[in-house]
Amino acid sequence: MTDTSAAPASAAISGDDKHLRILSTTDLAGIDISLADVVATVEGAYRTLQAGQSDNPRKLTVKPQDGHSVSYAMLGRDGSREVVAIKTSYKHGLDKGREEQHYYTALTIYDDVTGLPVAMMDCSRIGSLRTPAVSALLARELAAPGARSALVIGTGTQGRLALPFLLTTLPDLDRLMLSGSHPEGIAAVREQLRTYFPDRDVEIVTDLQAAAADADVIVATAGGHTQAAVEASWLKPGALSILVGHGLAPSTLHEADRVIATSEAQMNVTGTDMADAEGKLPAVDSEFPPVLAGESTGRTGAAERIFAYNSGLVVTDIALGHRFAQLALAQGLGTEVALWQ
Repeated sequence: MTDTSAAPASAAISGDDKHLRILSTTDLAGIDISLADVVATVEGAYRTLQAGQSDNPRKLTVKPQDGHSVSYAMLGRDGSREVVAIKTSYKHGLDKGREEQHYYTALTIYDDVTGLPVAMMDCSRIGSLRTPAVSALLARELAAPGARSALVIGTGTQGRLALPFLLTTLPDLDRLMLSGSHPEGIAAVREQLRTYFPDRDVEIVTDLQAAAADADVIVATAGGHTQAAVEASWLKPGALSILVGHGLAPSTLHEADRVIATSEAQMNVTGTDMADAEGKLPAVDSEFPPVLAGESTGRTGAAERIFAYNSGLVVTDIALGHRFAQLALAQGLGTEVALWQ
């Protein structure tokens, strides 16, 4: 097993001005990293941003009129790690089934002390870890006191690690529920849960309304074609609803007692499907970084129904990508490409 104890954020990574180290999907898949390490890395990125040491500009989006694809470009700087990075994301086939879609995402990191490139890597594993880690942090900070039950909607990439990460930050959860329609996805969720928590299992629910009514925390990660849509009227007092993908009806946002977003600007760009009949989204009560830093209030009452929007911030990808680069280069992983000669 790889030692995943936290390395210094600013640990230097060697390189030169002619070569770029490429870290493939296979390279990154072979790196062992604990869920606690991922959570700590993501939390550190948020805290550094809130402290004014990092930069996280608004993402750029390109989407054709027929909506068959979407692409994003995100630039950021991590001030504690002293690195700059660019993330690109491209998804094609949004008008087709999951098996016909194509998705590519990459992260290129530069050392802002030496001015040298660190690595270019497939960003899919980073995203598959970063997003549920953020949801777990949202749950830790915003769930009602004594929360014991969690419901995950969706069994795709983001749904498969949602429960292990929730148990990492909320170890007292004793009822784990899953709503999904793909047998292979359900099997994958179970496999991931048992990998990290061998003594735990998940309850597969078919009555979404009844499950939502019993859940203290709901994490909606389903794809765009899902028919699942939890309504605000189904939620118990004190429920926390976290939207990652789909699975929550707009009422959960518009009728929430409080709204928290990782980024209000990004919610206004990527959350338009949650708009009301007039095409409007409500203002957030707080963004998440100041809540995490203790500078803003998240939950103000045990009975509040809170809606949290998890859109991710590129600084979290940068921090986790740099952490992976540290681990990968320590093992000699990757391929050097003479890109600039």
